[in-house]
Amino acid sequence: MRYVLFYESSDAVLEKAPIHGGAHRTWWNQFVADGTLLLIGPFADPRDGAMGVSTTREAAEAFANGDPFVLNGVVKSWRILEWREVVDARRPSTSSG
Repeated sequence: MRYVLFYESSDAVLEKAPIHGGAHRTWWNQFVADGTLLLIGPFADPRDGAMGVSTTREAAEAFANGDPFVLNGVVKSWRILEWREVVDARRPSTSSG
């Protein structure tokens, strides 16, 4: 099971993201280093938001709760959905469907 964190961008995302980008990267690197953050990134148009994929709900919540983008108004709101990963082309299948 994976947990997908969806961010809804604030109206000021294009102005605020560059200001807080360094702190945001430092924050996410901690989660990458401990193995709980698997993927992260904005959609092609940053105004459409962003998403990340975590190994646990607790890690996704901790990420969002301390993220400088959330704390500084780059992100308007966020939510986490449980995701039933079926195929990961990078590794052999562990699920029968």
